[in-house]
Amino acid sequence: MTVSFSPVSPRPEGAQRIAVVGSGISGMAAAWYLSQRHTVTLFEAADRLGGHTATVDVALDGRHHAIDTGFIVFNDRTYPHFQRLLTEIGIASQPTEMSFSVHETLLDFEYNGHTLGSLFAQRSNLLSPRFYRLLADILSFNRRALYELESGSLGGDMSLGDYLDQAGYGRDFQRRYLLPMGAAIWSASVRDMRTFPALFFLRFFHHHGLLSVNDRPQWYTLVGGSRAYIPALTAPYAERIRLATPVRGIHRGPEGVFIDSRAGRERFDQVVLACHADQALALLVDATPDERAILAALPYADNDVVLHTDTRLLPRRRRTWASWNYRLDGRGDAARAAVTYNMNILQRLDAEQTFCVTLNDSAAIDPSKVLGRFQYSHPQFSLAGQAAQARHADISGAGLRTHFCGAYWRNGFHEDGVWSALRVARALGCDEHQSHADIPHTPALETLS
Repeated sequence: MTVSFSPVSPRPEGAQRIAVVGSGISGMAAAWYLSQRHTVTLFEAADRLGGHTATVDVALDGRHHAIDTGFIVFNDRTYPHFQRLLTEIGIASQPTEMSFSVHETLLDFEYNGHTLGSLFAQRSNLLSPRFYRLLADILSFNRRALYELESGSLGGDMSLGDYLDQAGYGRDFQRRYLLPMGAAIWSASVRDMRTFPALFFLRFFHHHGLLSVNDRPQWYTLVGGSRAYIPALTAPYAERIRLATPVRGIHRGPEGVFIDSRAGRERFDQVVLACHADQALALLVDATPDERAILAALPYADNDVVLHTDTRLLPRRRRTWASWNYRLDGRGDAARAAVTYNMNILQRLDAEQTFCVTLNDSAAIDPSKVLGRFQYSHPQFSLAGQAAQARHADISGAGLRTHFCGAYWRNGFHEDGVWSALRVARALGCDEHQSHADIPHTPALETLS
């Protein structure tokens, strides 16, 4: 294993003392890059590192498993910065399957689009004109979306809901395919998805091969769970990590940045806020009008997450079980995505039990089969948020020794966290060897970010 940035190497001229607040992928990656040149101290309110990188140790029937409950997967097409980072620190990965099912148990409706056999695992769909209309709309949407992107005919100010309605796509296509898939990806509600920027959504689907039947990226998980990368990524600044040390306030002045925590008040030359947008705003005692306007336009929403072995949350027909399984039963448009991840498929677990991770469907799970309960916050995207993202330079490094870093500045996923960390590190004089600048800007997709 090799770590490029050594904490004991001589500091170059111009080295600064930098505080990084937050130890999700954005904070850990920013600290790793910045340690090339600067002395970095990492503040984390929780008693563990990782944020949404949250692997849980489970002992069941005499066997031990490391199961991811937050960040799970990445691919070989749209995660170039994250992949480069994994290569640098020597972390192993393994290929996995990414498949998606939708089921509505009350109406005995389900399908899994992974293969032709799983698509028609419910044999009645073979004779259902309604199901064939759904499939026809999927093909039509894929063709139209590619045309819109290639021709540049779609403006950036249209919502996804308006786009789908104006194009005349049927209710089943919207409610049983596209909106559930988007809701599962971004841990959002169907109503949230309808307010999504349409162009943002189409570009995302195109980059991930979701507008094609065959042209899909290969997906991977980390061997031993997603936490496997944390020790190597934090090695250059391990002795300056402050766990269980919430920052209580940040004051900026001509002499530097002052961080208030249980350790007292400390002065740094710069601060990198690698926490959520709403958390960052709450920490700034002297927030500027621009900081308030921009960060407030980038909201987060909480999602309940349960690790369990209750397979009733999966489709009734085992052939329909997928990596991601979206449940429609009795849920209105405002309800957050009810999706269950089959961890045996995703992490290639060799286990007699089927381990599931379910979002926002806690009441449906047998309490006797629950292995853990968690809560994660995910960014919410809108046209207003898209405009705020474009104003990053108005507040980050804008004379107040303050830099904003996080996946919410892009698409909300691990690749975006690393991309954002590298942007901040470059602004502070660190340009990692073999610069990532030559890697194309491509959006990312993962599970639970």
